[in-house]
Amino acid sequence: MAEETQWLVPPPSLSLSGREKFTGIPDTTVQDFWQFALGDLRMNNARGYLAEFLVGKALGIGDLKRIEWDSYDLLFGDITVEIKSSAYLQSWEQKKISALSFSGLQGIRSHPRAPGDGMDPAGRRFNAMVYVFCAHTETDHAKYDQLNVSQWEFHVVPRSVLAATGQKSLGIAKVRQLSGGPTPWAHLTDRVTAAAADQRRDDDALWWET
Repeated sequence: MAEETQWLVPPPSLSLSGREKFTGIPDTTVQDFWQFALGDLRMNNARGYLAEFLVGKALGIGDLKRIEWDSYDLLFGDITVEIKSSAYLQSWEQKKISALSFSGLQGIRSHPRAPGDGMDPAGRRFNAMVYVFCAHTETDHAKYDQLNVSQWEFHVVPRSVLAATGQKSLGIAKVRQLSGGPTPWAHLTDRVTAAAADQRRDDDALWWET
């Protein structure tokens, strides 16, 4: 009889304030690390995290924390939400502004307790009920303000509408068509709720145990 696996289960994460000090490094805090890693919100990874944060705040999600390994970015009540971001301006020199495009629309779910390689045997799929495409639209570095939500466009698309395209990536023109136009940040709660109607959650069952 095979021995039962003794899983190493991490405790719930603790929210850091930024004032915590490193042990063994004089006068160095977590905020210093944050400024190093996320001090420039134009960077691709940082901008993606910022977009998730902006949508999460618009939806009023309490105890808003990013979970790296989830198959979707936010859980709003029982609505799973995936966030995609893009911008015209980057943190490097450009010959011209970037095209607004969104990739990685389909993903493979994974779970450490799933058999084999831990991946969902269903393969790549649209894993969220609602997709919010966030585009930073400023084209002048002198006016660029990543903290000003009026410089962002938010486009809300139900999964069924997105899945019908069969695409793995989309440009902004197609996103605007599918969404019917941008939704103001302050109205995202109503728009996401409406878009989630009749959309299924594929993660309700413990798929890794089937």
